[in-house]
Amino acid sequence: MKYLLDNFAEIAGYARTHLYLALLPLLIGLVIAIPAGALAHRLRWLRRITTTAASIAFTIPSLALFVIIPPLVGIAVIDPLNVVIALTIYSVALLVTAVPAALDSVPAAVLDAADAIGYTPLRRVLTVDFPLALPVFVANLRVVAVTNISMVTVGALIGVGGLGKLFTQGYQRDYPDEIVAGIIVVLALALIMDRLLYLLGRLATPWLRAGAIPGRRAKGAAA
Repeated sequence: MKYLLDNFAEIAGYARTHLYLALLPLLIGLVIAIPAGALAHRLRWLRRITTTAASIAFTIPSLALFVIIPPLVGIAVIDPLNVVIALTIYSVALLVTAVPAALDSVPAAVLDAADAIGYTPLRRVLTVDFPLALPVFVANLRVVAVTNISMVTVGALIGVGGLGKLFTQGYQRDYPDEIVAGIIVVLALALIMDRLLYLLGRLATPWLRAGAIPGRRAKGAAA
């Protein structure tokens, strides 16, 4: 903790870079995966293809991607864009399968009821399918966000900034305190991001909180 407190300003700078490299791929991944996943939910053959492609993409080691991407897109290995592209691939691979799984969780009876009262396909998707799929999707989104925060540390091996520098520098200088500080801050960022997404998910699904209140009251009455 002493190293962390003595070098707080420097570590805070690493943390800002770390969050940028972790969250930008997550946002890009959402933009790509939500429409692709929604389409895959409707087309069985496309769902099989995206599931297979996502499984293959996620099994590629990150270091291998850091070597493959630069010559393909014309950037240097140490360019932060290298890490952003690699983590975007992983984010899309995880989210594009999470979207259909979340839509599967919507009760068929609710969808039938929406169709029966005359909802158009677009209105049903926006006001019924997506809102009711949110709890499952947010649970997957939390996993992807935490995974990205953890994986950014690998970028330090190719010289890209972030909290991973504390690991490589601590190892090179045989200074465990620096490594421990890096672990503490990465864990803290992951926990904070996980809690933020959880709270956003709760705010976006007020009907779940409303449903929980009677249960609590009943439990309290029974006690």
